Amino acid sequence: MNPLIFATSVIAVGLSVGLASIGPGIGQGTTAGQAVEGIARQPEVKGKIRGTLLLSLAFMEALTIYGLVVALALLFANPFV
Repeated sequence: MNPLIFATSVIAVGLSVGLASIGPGIGQGTTAGQAVEGIARQPEVKGKIRGTLLLSLAFMEALTIYGLVVALALLFANPFV
């Protein structure tokens, strides 16, 4: 394997995992904080807020998993070789 292609692939893997986790991480923190604030303001709608929170967190986590899949594809099934 060409060392330049291997080094570039490793750098791309690091960037894809890092960048794919920054956005959902910030979003999950903001969403959880707003959900806690909403529950504190209106405790009677705790069930609806929690259900919506868990669904939105699952969608955000899926974005991170897509980044991981791209990273693993670049690392192990390198299309550039």
